[in-house]
Amino acid sequence: MDLKFNNSRKYISITVPSTTQTMSPHIKSIDDIMVLGINLSRFNKLTQFLICVAGVFIFYLIYGYLQELIFSVEGFKSYGWYLTLVQFGFYSIFGLIELQLIKDKRRRIPGKTYMIIAFLTVGTMGLSNTSLGYLNYPTQVIFKCCKLIPVMLGGIFIQGKRYNIVDVSAAVCMSLGLIWFTLADSTIAPNFNLTGVILISLALCADAVIGNVQEKAMKLHNASNSEMVLYSYSIGFVYILLGLTCTSGLRPAVTFCSKNPVRTYSYAFLFSLTGYFGISFVLALIKMFGALLAVTVTTGRKAMTIVLSFIFFAKPFSFQGGFFIPLLSPLLG
Repeated sequence: MDLKFNNSRKYISITVPSTTQTMSPHIKSIDDIMVLGINLSRFNKLTQFLICVAGVFIFYLIYGYLQELIFSVEGFKSYGWYLTLVQFGFYSIFGLIELQLIKDKRRRIPGKTYMIIAFLTVGTMGLSNTSLGYLNYPTQVIFKCCKLIPVMLGGIFIQGKRYNIVDVSAAVCMSLGLIWFTLADSTIAPNFNLTGVILISLALCADAVIGNVQEKAMKLHNASNSEMVLYSYSIGFVYILLGLTCTSGLRPAVTFCSKNPVRTYSYAFLFSLTGYFGISFVLALIKMFGALLAVTVTTGRKAMTIVLSFIFFAKPFSFQGGFFIPLLSPLLG
């Protein structure tokens, strides 16, 4: 805003900047995009995309393996919310450490927006972790592969986006694949459960909103990944802690984990560390390329996770499910 003073007539001329100009003087250029100390702004768009995709695949493949490994611990399946609490605690610590390493430590996104993002994050991650107590891992991942559909709907209603026939067709094909695999799993897997389906479906509803809200907030305020992680997950930590305290779910979980702290908490630490690295690359994808492309990449990673899950963990396997895995991969690529 430009102010011009005229002493003779004593008036002030105010010039309002156009919509293409920035309205917040503290917001710097979007050019500097840092991910785990890597300045992606030095690379072209294709290289940025490939680096982010590599980061997502590497860290989230390890993340998925560790998630299933934790729930393979006998007696742990009923403590999914406690695992999410520990995960959010580690994420908050990691985000605080990374934020100290950058020059600009100011919070740019309003607190009210972070409260909404934190609530959605708790929903998508907490319900997803808890659903593993009722579903086997490949079935849960297949449901999460359908995330593209709610994200597209969220993009339409939240950001006013429009998608072409190719995007819609891909989403429909994924839905058909989901139905095919789920019908096979319901007949051969003993832990296919309606409660698990409801939990993972609610997690998908949260996913429909969170990616688009994050994209809109990060682009509007040009917030860093470490800021987004620190505030959203620390507020989410408080939400889950209050919830577990009110429902008396905290004490049993702490008691169980204290019986074998090395195994449970070491798994949780590695699980959280790889998840933090992965979410940093996902947030970079959202900021640079949008929520839809970011979800498409993470969905492709989930298809790879299913294959590894069958390799490392013994599961029922059917002709129908076996054909679904190779058919899904090219669709998601």
